[in-house]
Amino acid sequence: MPLNNAEKLNDLITSGDSAGLKALAIPVRRHLNQTQSFRSCLMLSTHNLKHLSKIQELNAECLMLNLEDGVSPEQKPYALALCAMALASNPQCDKKLVVRVNPLDEGGAEEILFLNPFMPDAIRVPKIRSVADVRRILTLVHEEIEVHLSIETKEAWLALAQLSIDPRIKVYYLGVLDLFADLGLSQSLLTPENPTVLHMLSHFLLTSRACGIKPVSFVYQDYQNSDGLRNWLELEKLMGFDAKGCISPAQVDLIHEALGYSENEIARCREIVKLFEEHAAKGISGFTDERYGFIDEPIYKGAKTVLAHCNYSPITT
Repeated sequence: MPLNNAEKLNDLITSGDSAGLKALAIPVRRHLNQTQSFRSCLMLSTHNLKHLSKIQELNAECLMLNLEDGVSPEQKPYALALCAMALASNPQCDKKLVVRVNPLDEGGAEEILFLNPFMPDAIRVPKIRSVADVRRILTLVHEEIEVHLSIETKEAWLALAQLSIDPRIKVYYLGVLDLFADLGLSQSLLTPENPTVLHMLSHFLLTSRACGIKPVSFVYQDYQNSDGLRNWLELEKLMGFDAKGCISPAQVDLIHEALGYSENEIARCREIVKLFEEHAAKGISGFTDERYGFIDEPIYKGAKTVLAHCNYSPITT
């Protein structure tokens, strides 16, 4: 059933008929969005039918269909059915659709098995603690679906470099509030100037990148504080982050502005790639250009990375 049949769906939700809702969720073949170049990752609570019905209108490049925090135990059964319907209602989407399930032993394993036929672009699993947890996740998630991991326990933090055991693991998300709680650290330390925070972000970024994993920085919870978000984005851009979680459409706009690239920078990178490939065809791997200075293979690779990050929504079949 499409999500726009709001009256019938609301009747089933009001009556608590989660089985009836699940019966209406019919899988369709989806064209998986395999991009890793998204900048914004917007949380959507899956018990909110109004929000789910606006998926195509939202400007975020990745949408996190959330079954965990913010969805009460009473809401979770029908939230799961609505999540499945949202996937079936969007067989092709220019946004990456990721489902954040509950911890494996708190319903997450069953949620993964239910959602596999609906083929989300990725499934994000919270509260992992070990490589053994990751192996279990890989046995549960359909082989065509990406696996994303939340780094929010002290055990996962210590094992960060060991968790990328399969090429299906594409993204790590920093769950900073849960991580701080698990480490016994006060949330008052969460300021852009705090040396502990700077170390945490640096370690998370560099270790993730070294493992070939995309690191997504934490959600800034004070969604009405635009200046506060800008402060974090300035720091994260400087450090090398290219993606951040968020909880409001207004935050999405700020993230795109801060973590994007100017037209001049894009034009510069395109020209560098063109010049290097022209010279490489002649057997020249290093040369000086009057506009851009010395260009060699590392400069070329850096320019190609920027251009790859500008391709925000490819969809593959």
